[in-house]
Amino acid sequence: MNLFNISLKINGFPIKKAKTVLETIQQKNDSELSTYIEAKKQDIVTYHLTHNPFYKTFAKEANPKDWNSIPVMTKRHLQQPLNHRLSDGFTTKNVYINKTSGSSGDPFIFAKDKFCHALTWAGFIDRYRWFDLDFNTSKQARFYGIPLNKLGYYKERFKDFLSKRYRFSVFDLGDAQLEKNMNIFKNTKFDYINGYTSSIVQFAKYLQRKNMVLNTMCPTLKACIVTSEMLFEEDKVLLETQLGIPIINEYGAAELGLIAFQNTKNEWIVNTEDLYVEILDENNRVLPYGEEGRVVITSLYNKAHPFIRYDLGDIGKLSKESTLNKPLLETLVGRTNDIVVLPSGKKAAGLSFYYVTKTVIENDGNVKEFIIEQLTLDTFKISYTSSYELSEEKLNNIKAAISKYLEPNLTVEFERKTALERSARGKLKQFKSYL
Repeated sequence: MNLFNISLKINGFPIKKAKTVLETIQQKNDSELSTYIEAKKQDIVTYHLTHNPFYKTFAKEANPKDWNSIPVMTKRHLQQPLNHRLSDGFTTKNVYINKTSGSSGDPFIFAKDKFCHALTWAGFIDRYRWFDLDFNTSKQARFYGIPLNKLGYYKERFKDFLSKRYRFSVFDLGDAQLEKNMNIFKNTKFDYINGYTSSIVQFAKYLQRKNMVLNTMCPTLKACIVTSEMLFEEDKVLLETQLGIPIINEYGAAELGLIAFQNTKNEWIVNTEDLYVEILDENNRVLPYGEEGRVVITSLYNKAHPFIRYDLGDIGKLSKESTLNKPLLETLVGRTNDIVVLPSGKKAAGLSFYYVTKTVIENDGNVKEFIIEQLTLDTFKISYTSSYELSEEKLNNIKAAISKYLEPNLTVEFERKTALERSARGKLKQFKSYL
């Protein structure tokens, strides 16, 4: 039974139509694809200038026929109530709503219209087939976080059931837990692994210490897809050696979907079907292929909410071998997260703080930016910028969330600042350890 497709359909996401549209786009020849991309760029700008009051105000001087006149938007521009940013005819009742992970330190709530979201899933389904993986039938070993409150927990577990996934915790990466993980692999016919890079690397390091190769214990494994964090070459070699399967690099963002996916030739193919990806310099000028700059992306189909020349907060470079129809992502700088080490000896992924930061994300856009620093083994500091001071109740809620997701008896300090220190590249790293 195709439970995954059925669940999308039940929730109002027209996956059958999305797959048909995706196939139509993919059948275009080079000339037709170039024409299609340029037309879709103009169409989405025209649509939002006509139907989105927020975008009309934001892009007053925009001319759909002059791409250089289209302003670059950042996450800071979108930190205001969601209903101020929705297009005419869209409400919180008829769109897909989610929150960004806050991995760049700039959290906000966003929306996608239901066809746009279905097209995102169609893209993922298509790419996974490159490696003979099927969302409806392939069993996934999932290294992701999970909400610990009852409603969120069971909601994610139900989604895991529909998607044939078994979720491993990233909140505990100690040897005792990793041994339990290994035993689950021994007794389950997993087809592939998917999850946070750092968590899977920690599992591979455990296997290395134990002199084990995972696919000798779980021979059904076909591939490992790493996402959400940088994959360094030495880690890729480690994963290939200890897992014994191909390692696939996935690059995406919650608000946009799939941005790039590694193919069977180790090429990092940029999504040109429903996104338009640019690399810009600090003055918003397009850089030639081979030069490193800011990753700026346009969602060509999202009519509910504009993501037009949207600065994702990452630094990257397109290969010199790229063409308009086949851009190749050569390097990506960003989303690197440290491992959290705690007094009990427990280890957790830096992205564990995603579930903590949900506590400080509010739809009124008060908290603009934040960073979390581990000062000592048991002391953490949260620095943030906001329109007004966080209440004592809110601070206590954050402390309680940290205690729940990591462990109790940790010292948490808070400091409200007018601005947060950024890297030379302008990147704001959400978590940093000084251990």
